[in-house]
Amino acid sequence: MGCRFSLASFVDSAYTGSVRNHEEDSALNFTGVFFSITEIIGTIAFAVSGALLAIERRLDLFGVLFLSVITALGGGVIRDLIIGSIPPWAFTNPEYLALALFSGLATFVAVYIFRARFSVLKERLSQINNYFDALGLAAFSMVGAEVSLASFPGNWVLCLFLGMTTGIGGGILRDIMSREVPYVFKKHIYGVASLAGCGLYWVIWTLTRRNTLAALLGMAVVITIRVLATHFHWNLPRILLSESKE
Repeated sequence: MGCRFSLASFVDSAYTGSVRNHEEDSALNFTGVFFSITEIIGTIAFAVSGALLAIERRLDLFGVLFLSVITALGGGVIRDLIIGSIPPWAFTNPEYLALALFSGLATFVAVYIFRARFSVLKERLSQINNYFDALGLAAFSMVGAEVSLASFPGNWVLCLFLGMTTGIGGGILRDIMSREVPYVFKKHIYGVASLAGCGLYWVIWTLTRRNTLAALLGMAVVITIRVLATHFHWNLPRILLSESKE
């Protein structure tokens, strides 16, 4: 999600002071539309992910909606605070708050209607939740990377960090509020997938200056890594200490 302004204005600001022809204007308009769609996809995906987790934790309707909003918008809020955009974009563009609330409510209603089969469908819902989570991670990672380049061109460290933070921030807040160790810290190569996608975004953008191409390839990498990691149970190394016998 963009900071305070639409993402299209961020992209346009990166070219301020240059003379553009009609083809350049068309390309910028297309890029703005693409990232707006990406924002919408990410918002819906993360809101559904947050709602499903809240339902599994037996939270009430308020809890489901709250976790939907936190998951969908939390990463963007953290990102905006990092780059000094106050108030954060999520609080000045209520349409995305409304979208997150609607997505969470729709998920709540759908699960309520099919609640008799929820225990049977629980494993399937968990798989669906993983796909939504992967899609949201990919979408918001690219949005964060784009905001970074539009705000601070040439800073590759910020590009990777801001992209990753935008992608994983909402999920971390969601898990903390659910009294869980954040998912990103324990399995299935979550944050690394975001970093890999943002890294590819930076490379493609540096070589071609094509934001949309860079974002599409970056999203594909994030989703592929996440899906494969989940399917094959890939995890980063960790140390399992034996419990003390004292």
